[in-house]
Amino acid sequence: MKTARLFPPRGSLQRRLSLILTLGFTALWLAGTLAAGFILREEIDEVFDSALQEVVQRVLPLAYTEILNRESGDAAPQQLPSVGEHKEFITYIVRDAEGRVLLQSHDAEPEHFPHNPAHGFLSGQNTRFYTENAVKGTIIVTAAERPGHRQKALLDAVKMLVWPLAVMLPLGILGTWSMIALAFRPVVRLRDDIEHRDGGNLAPLDTSLLPGEIGPIAEAINRLMERLRRTLDAERTFTANSAHELRTPVAAALAQTQRLRSELIDGPVRERAGEIEAALHRLARLSEKLLQLAKAEGSGLVAEEPANLVPVLDIIVDEFTRRPAHAERIEVEVPENGTTVSLIDIDAFAILARNLIENALKHGDSRQPIKISLDVDALFSVSNRGAIVPREVLDRLTHRFERGTAETEGSGLGLAIAATIAAGVGSRLDLLSPASGLPDGFEARIRLPRPVQT
Repeated sequence: MKTARLFPPRGSLQRRLSLILTLGFTALWLAGTLAAGFILREEIDEVFDSALQEVVQRVLPLAYTEILNRESGDAAPQQLPSVGEHKEFITYIVRDAEGRVLLQSHDAEPEHFPHNPAHGFLSGQNTRFYTENAVKGTIIVTAAERPGHRQKALLDAVKMLVWPLAVMLPLGILGTWSMIALAFRPVVRLRDDIEHRDGGNLAPLDTSLLPGEIGPIAEAINRLMERLRRTLDAERTFTANSAHELRTPVAAALAQTQRLRSELIDGPVRERAGEIEAALHRLARLSEKLLQLAKAEGSGLVAEEPANLVPVLDIIVDEFTRRPAHAERIEVEVPENGTTVSLIDIDAFAILARNLIENALKHGDSRQPIKISLDVDALFSVSNRGAIVPREVLDRLTHRFERGTAETEGSGLGLAIAATIAAGVGSRLDLLSPASGLPDGFEARIRLPRPVQT
């Protein structure tokens, strides 16, 4: 439970590793400092005890000589003069068997020394003493540390080990985060590649720079996408075959109906044949739109390699300009170099362009031209003149079988197909009324996917 609270289930692995390594580094440093503190304490005790013992052993013969040379009857304690001003960290006093002070260092305070101390070391409050007896107990020398000096030395030594942590900790966090971020860069690229893909992009993931722990996962994803691609290819093949097989009987029935109508004389039967012909035309158009919609809802809308869309648009426009009624109405604007590169599948772009152009020709003012534009940045738009379409109607036009307020015949699927293709390539179909730069009219606009610039 504590681990779950510290690391959320969907938390960043990079942040988690950085936190673990930083906390581990800090804990190890503190543990090392603590261990060093215990070792330092033993070493400082040994060094300071040795210093106390050394002072007593050096003072003892000097004190003995000084006492022997003292004038008889002079019982006042003598204080050795200081060579220069300094702070004594170890003081001493020399006493006789009755406890009278015979000699002392210049900073010594006899009242702070223990009375009748035994031979050896003695620990007082924040003070350590060492005593030796000489001349059969008639001369007693006791040395003492300055109160708290040993503890201060230990504390200063530990501080010298701890304070770098205050500097190293932020540097360690920054360094750890930077190194992990550098190590995770291939993983982040893989995540971004997957995250920014739409449903139609089944190109293999780049696994060349991935570490050994992540590479097999990406390769498994590639195998899964390869199986999915084969399944979708089979679906597209079935769709294409179905379209061909469906067009053939409808075309045959339409031809037979037209022939039958031409052989009939004017009358109710001929009118009924005309109605059958119109119904077959509608059936042909509807089946074509439904097949296009099935294509738009499938995958494979994004190509593995970029392609130039200008030649594809020229073919689509040529199909419409062959009809006399449309030849004078279509205006096309493409880059001067004749190149607009995009990652959209060229079949999907052909369906998109055909539906938008057909929609503009059918619902625009028949006396005004329509404008088709494809710029170098892959912004594709089709606009026509006509009455302004209300906002609430615009919001419904991409719904299936929605025909707005137009009286012209149509299936109500053209803009729905275009919007589905736009979503499939990771873009959006924008509908504007009035059209850009015009007082009225209608415009459909989509930003097609561009290859990543390296």
